[in-house]
Amino acid sequence: MAAAESSFKAARARRIVLALALLFLIAMAYGLRKRFGLALVSDWLQSLGPWAPFVYMLIFLLAPALFLPGAPITIAGGAIFGPMWGTFYSVVGATGGATLAFLISRHLAGEWAELKAGGIVKRLKQGVEEEGWRFVAFTRLVPLFPFNLLNYGFGLTRIKLSHYVAASFFCMIPGAAAYSLIGYAGREAVLGHGWPLLKISTVLGIILFLFMLPRLLRRLKEPEDSQG
Repeated sequence: MAAAESSFKAARARRIVLALALLFLIAMAYGLRKRFGLALVSDWLQSLGPWAPFVYMLIFLLAPALFLPGAPITIAGGAIFGPMWGTFYSVVGATGGATLAFLISRHLAGEWAELKAGGIVKRLKQGVEEEGWRFVAFTRLVPLFPFNLLNYGFGLTRIKLSHYVAASFFCMIPGAAAYSLIGYAGREAVLGHGWPLLKISTVLGIILFLFMLPRLLRRLKEPEDSQG
């Protein structure tokens, strides 16, 4: 009885410490966001030379824990590293951050994650039960879902870690490529280099496709449901 009570107190203490640490990190991140602009962060990264990609991916790794939005970071990556390497670094960093949040939710702070994710947890559990890794792929392809909350929410489902990581990595590539191209196009415009209409049309086409994807998938699924 005493051992069980001691174990319970230790587990509660660990959760309290973790919650306080996360609150501190969130507060720190909010302060940094208020104090430093995206342009200043970009200039700082560029000054790091060969270390810039590693620091950039580290920022992405910590972004879910700090609840930093991924889109501005990806746009900055495209402006700094170009569309190809910006996409690669963004996807690697975002996958690492998504995996870290997933593991925190599954093994360390499930109650906190469920409280933070709110009503989407039930939808995620249902989606994973019905579709498995395909549901993870869908949420990564469509830029309409809250990225940070999804990472914690998926940790509360039965999805396998390997399936989660693979689906996240490959299916985040289109969105990351689109945002990286936006960042690169913005940099070229600021530098006065101009940008061909074809490239601009490609970026807009990718973004439009991602936003239209839910409707397309629903239409493709309707015949299957009617046959079943």
